This record gives sequence, C-alpha cells and structure tokens, in this order.
Amino acid sequence: MAHALVSGGGIGGLATALSLARQGHRATVLERRDAFTEMGAGIQLGPNAFHALDLLGVSDQVQGRAVFIDELRLMDGVTGETVVTLPLTGRYRARFKNPYAVVQRVDLYEPLLSACRAAPGVELVSGACVESYAQHPTGVTVRTADGRSFAGDLLVGADGIRSTVRARLVGDGAPRISGHTIYRSVIPIERVPPGLRWNAVTLWAGPKWHFVHYAIGNGRYLNLAATLDDGARDPVAGRRVPRHLVRHRFRHLGHSARQLLDLGEDWHEWVLCDRDPVAVWSDGRVTLMGDAAHAMLQYAAQGACQALEDAVVLGDVLAGAAADVPRRLAEYNAVRRDRTARVQLLARQMGEQLFHPAGEEARARNAMLRSLSEDDLHGYVAWLHGARDFTARPGNG
Repeated sequence: MAHALVSGGGIGGLATALSLARQGHRATVLERRDAFTEMGAGIQLGPNAFHALDLLGVSDQVQGRAVFIDELRLMDGVTGETVVTLPLTGRYRARFKNPYAVVQRVDLYEPLLSACRAAPGVELVSGACVESYAQHPTGVTVRTADGRSFAGDLLVGADGIRSTVRARLVGDGAPRISGHTIYRSVIPIERVPPGLRWNAVTLWAGPKWHFVHYAIGNGRYLNLAATLDDGARDPVAGRRVPRHLVRHRFRHLGHSARQLLDLGEDWHEWVLCDRDPVAVWSDGRVTLMGDAAHAMLQYAAQGACQALEDAVVLGDVLAGAAADVPRRLAEYNAVRRDRTARVQLLARQMGEQLFHPAGEEARARNAMLRSLSEDDLHGYVAWLHGARDFTARPGNG
C-alpha cells in the first residue's frame, strides 16, 4: 500500500484521492483553504467525464444533480440565425454510452468530497498550503506554509494553474494569458422568459466575442458567460464588474441573446489563462494532474473532464503495489500527455476559428458547419466525448 500526498483539494485533488483509495492506497489531501469547499458556476460534463465518474463510484450521485441537455447549439450572434446543432440524445447517447450534462461546480465537488470522507484511506487536511517538497530514495516530504511537515511515498500536484508543485517540477513560469476576458453571472430561472428556457448549451458567436448560457442547479438557475477577445494582459480572477459595463461590451448581440444578457446582475470577470503542453510532468516520486499538468482554455469544455480522466489513470497505474513508484508515475505521464495536449490545442483553436471569426471567415465557418450531418458531428467529437479507453497503455490501443 502506497501513501500519496495530494497538494490541492479541488475537484482534481479529491478525484485523485478517491481513485487511489479505491485501489487500496492511502491519500492525504492538503488543501490551502480553511475548508473543503467549491466556488464557481457551471461545468459541462461529456460522456468521458461520466465514464471516469463511473469508475470512481460517484456517477449516480453527480447525475442526480445534473441537467441533461438535448443539444449543443451554435448561433450567429449578430444575425440570430442557428448555425448548427449537435444532438445529444438518441444516437449520441447510444454511441457514447453516457450522457452529456451540465452541473454547478458544487454538484460535482460534493459527491467527490462525500466519497472521500467515507473512504477509510483518505485523510483531508485543510489550512495546509504546500510550500515546498523534497524527494529521497524511499519517499517524499512536503512542508506547508505554517511549518508543518508531511511524508509519503509520492506527491501529486493537483494545485491548479499556478501550481507550486509545477513551479518546482517544470519551472515554466507564469501561465499564458490568452487576452480573452470572460464575464460570468448566474440568475434564477424564473426570471428567464419561458420562450428562452432552452434545454441546450447555447453559444452565440460574434466577431471577437461569444456568449454562452445553459441551465444549472437541477434547472433552477441559468448560467451566463460572455467572453471578449479584448487583448487583456493582466491576470484578473473573479473581480466584480458593473452591469452596465458588460451590457456595453456586448452591445452588438442580437435580440434573443441580448434579452438574456440583460438579465445578468451580479457579474464577475476573469482573464482566461492556459499553459503550453509539456511532455514531462513527472519527476521521480512527484507528478502533476489536472490544471497543474495541462491547464486549458474553456472552449472545449474539457478542463474538469480531463482532470477526472487523470485521476482514474493515476489510480489504475498505481494499482496493486507500492513498488517502483517513479516508473509508475512516468507511465501515467506517458499515458496522458498526448491526449491532454491535443485537448489544450483544440481549445485554443476553437476560440479563434469557431467562436470568434468575423466577416468572410464567419460566413465560411457557417457554411462548413451547416454542411455536416448529425453523424458527421458525432464523428468529429468521438475521440473526445467517446473516450472509454483513456486508461490504455502506450502501444496497447
């Protein structure tokens, strides 16, 4: 039995601890905040995420809190026309074996937290901000900002895009600032006109901007997210902004989208950041997962999904024994790096080529997407949404 130290008690950290515990290992989760909580609004979960949640034993609990949507819908944000819809019922569900759904972050986090609290091999330590670590031949030791020391057989950095563990392991500096600002608000669904309560993730695409909305919280709320390619260079996170600013910055929205945007009141802004893919994020007894390993923009809606996959693969690779931890962590890195790098680059490409083009480029995008059949669309996402083999070893499919 191995003892893993997990730096970070977010979605990825808890999923990692649960995955390791289900393989018979111990996990001590070190969370810098004073309590294990989750903030934030909506997350989209594809079938690949639910497959991972199946393997972690919490899929039913998450599905019980989820909103199962009928389609992904891309609209022309200027003309208001429907460009393309990706159906998510019927043949989609039959092909990918799990649903596509949206949840509030807490509705994913709390089932993972409850499962960790019930798992005999998991210890949750709050107020423990990992500040440094040191490896030795038989283990690793971490020190927290308040001077405590924790020892284990391995360390997993699940501490996000500005990971302390990554800073030491990879040393590639600050995250890449995308130049895109996102504004988020959540409103009660009863404030939404009945004719606009669509059971879809709807994206209105315009020149250098887009606006997304979908129901969360078992349909009680509408999640609003408006993104502008404004060249922002300062890493802002969660700053409150006045309602009139958001309305002005997205003044070119068409009528229906404008109705919904205007309902938002308590707006906050973030400047989106990600990281370039790296080939190596494991070193001896230390490894990374989730945003610490492969932070990505939100445009592919896969950040949480890929972290859940990481957790399952890490548990799978470490199954059976505590021996040869460095080799096992290197294998986990090898299993995951190509797939996650592909998603990172896809997310960037979608932001530029799918969501934000203008003029002739937008018209060409619309024409291309309208030419695709339902089966064509399912085929395009099959490698991502349908991945039930993300635990496969290199060379074994």
